[in-house]
This record gives sequence, structure tokens and C-alpha cells, in this order.
Amino acid sequence: MEEVVVLIVGAGPAGLTTAACVSQFSIPYVIVERENCSASLWRNRTYDRLKLHLAREFCELPHMPYPADTPTYIPKNTFIKYVDDYIECFAIHPRYLTVVESSTYDFNGKYWSIMAHDMAKCKIVNYRAKFLVVASGENSVENIPVIPGLENFPGVAIHSSCYKSGIDYSGRNVLVIGSGNSGMEIAYDLASHGANTSIIIRSPIHVMTKELIRLGMTLVHYLPLKMIDGLLLMMANAVFGDLSRHGITRPEKGPFVLKSETGRSAVIDVGTIGLIKKDKIKVHGRITKIKGKTIEFEGGKEASFDAIVFATGYKSTTNSWLKNDEDMLNSDGVPKKEFPNHWKGANGLYSAGLGRRGLAGIAMDAKNIANDIKRSIDSMCS
Repeated sequence: MEEVVVLIVGAGPAGLTTAACVSQFSIPYVIVERENCSASLWRNRTYDRLKLHLAREFCELPHMPYPADTPTYIPKNTFIKYVDDYIECFAIHPRYLTVVESSTYDFNGKYWSIMAHDMAKCKIVNYRAKFLVVASGENSVENIPVIPGLENFPGVAIHSSCYKSGIDYSGRNVLVIGSGNSGMEIAYDLASHGANTSIIIRSPIHVMTKELIRLGMTLVHYLPLKMIDGLLLMMANAVFGDLSRHGITRPEKGPFVLKSETGRSAVIDVGTIGLIKKDKIKVHGRITKIKGKTIEFEGGKEASFDAIVFATGYKSTTNSWLKNDEDMLNSDGVPKKEFPNHWKGANGLYSAGLGRRGLAGIAMDAKNIANDIKRSIDSMCS
């Protein structure tokens, strides 16, 4: 049994920033990570052309600014280099290949009892922690919907986490399922590499430019969200026009109100809308069934495809190992409380990076958690 003050589960940006923030108060911690590297989602499960969708001033990790020559919209590899420098700057030493298998709270001893599997050494490690930080993220396991006939589809069917570039799909008929930022950008990448590309857009979405989102995030400090939404929607109309005839409708609530209330982000266009307007990317509705290579959509329309890319997000696996968290997480492994009060549970339990607010939200969580742990420790000593 190893006794620790703070145990942080996950060495993505959320876990690393929490480690950096608690270290500012000289609070000892241990950080464990199931993969063999930090920020594994960014390193291993993102496509080649990815850039951070928000301007760099909204993507900075606590206590370390970006170098002066960093571009406004940061490429994936530049961000990974920043993460590596962050780890070195704060002397963070994650224990890789360590999978947490169970965690329960001892109400008598007032500590968290955590059992983990050290896969490198093939042994079980037990921790006793005063504070436990869940920083394993929302993006743990790929989410692929159940579609009748998918099991018999003879072509390539992959999750977006396995997609790297459209170069391998040139001349092939490819269907992208999912119209969030990843799905829309993958569709653009496929079409740009000569694939005959289609995308399923089932739900209303807001489409914005990165400049409009940057403007909105700047105005958040000065104007009500509804007023910002009105301004952005007027400007988006001027840029994109009416997209409903292309199969794209808008939600009733504006982009910033919707983000605030549900965590759903607007789609930041990288050129996909222009290709949809030129019919170089075809838009379809919901799938009804798959028959071999033929996919049938609502309304009876059919088309043949060689490959399917599921840009359908991820699921959290936290509930498979975390117990006694009734006050903090729901059955989907995301916070019950609304932002910005989502990060704190009971009995020294915290969550970092589960508020659906991107890197800026992660930075807020890490600072809040470190400050709260510091207050708790100070109160114990007084």
C-alpha cells in the first residue's frame, strides 16, 4: 500500500495541468496513466491535418505561456511539443501503463483506496489517497452506434480515432458518420484527396468561422451570451448564407448559449461548407440499414460505399472503476453539476476536464482543484 496525498488518474492535458497546479503549492502527488505516453489522444488518435480549433490565447495551460512565435491556430505536433515542454518544466513524472481497476472511499479511515495494474511490471499496486482527481477524460472508448447490417459491411469501417489522412481513400466512395468538428474536417480532408465523399448530418448544427468564434470568446467578458449569439448568427449568415437547402439546419438556441447549457460546440468550418455547396461533398440524413456495400437512408435513397468513418465521439469508462462518486458523476461518467460547479465531488473527489469547455475549461478546473486541496490541507493543519 502506497500512501499519497493526491492521486491523479490520467496524464492528458487535464491530469498534467492538475499536477502542475498542485505542485505550485508543494503538495505531493502521484499521476498514473494507462497508456505508454502522455496526451495519448493527441499523439495517437487524431488525424494528420488537425489544428486546435480555438485561438492560442484560449488554449494555454496554467503557468506556462506559448512561445512568442507560436501560430494563432496551433497544429497538432506543435501542441504536442508544448505538452512535452510543460511536462519537463514542471518535472511531472507520470507512471505509464498503470491501469486503475477499482477505487472506493473508506468512510472510516477517510481516504480513497485505489487498486491499479502496473502492466509494465505485471503486478497490482495499491494506493491510499486523501484526494482523488479523475482526469481520465471523456474520450476513453470509441463510440460506434448500432446500425442494422453494419456487421456485414464488406468495406473498411473505422472510428475517426484510427483515421489519419484521406490519401489512402482517393477515388473511393467514403461515408462519414457524424457532423461535429472531427466529422466535418475529415470529410473535407477526404474530398481534398480525391475521395467521393458523403457525410451524414442528422441534427441541427451551428457553422461558424474560427474568426467568429474567436470574436465571440473575446466578447464573453463584456456582453450577455444571447447578444453575442445574435451578432455571430448575423455575421455567419453573411458568410455562409442559408444552408438549409444543403441539408444543414440550425438549433433553436444560439451557439454560445447552446455551448453554455449543453457543452455542444459549433462546427468551425475549414472549407467543408464550400465543398458541400459545390456538391463535392454530399449530405445525407439518418441511415436506416446497411445491405452489403449499399447503405439505405431515410426516405429510401440508397448509395454504395467502400468505406465508413465513424466520427461519432467517445464514451467515458470512469464508472467501470470509480465507486462512491454518487455526488459527482452520472451514469455516463460526466459531471452531474452544471459548469462551473462540476469539478468537485464529496470526500476529496474531483474531476478535471469533464466540463466540455476545452483546454480553457481544463485550466480552470486544475486551478480550482489545486486551490481547494490547498484550503483543505490548511484547514486540517489549523
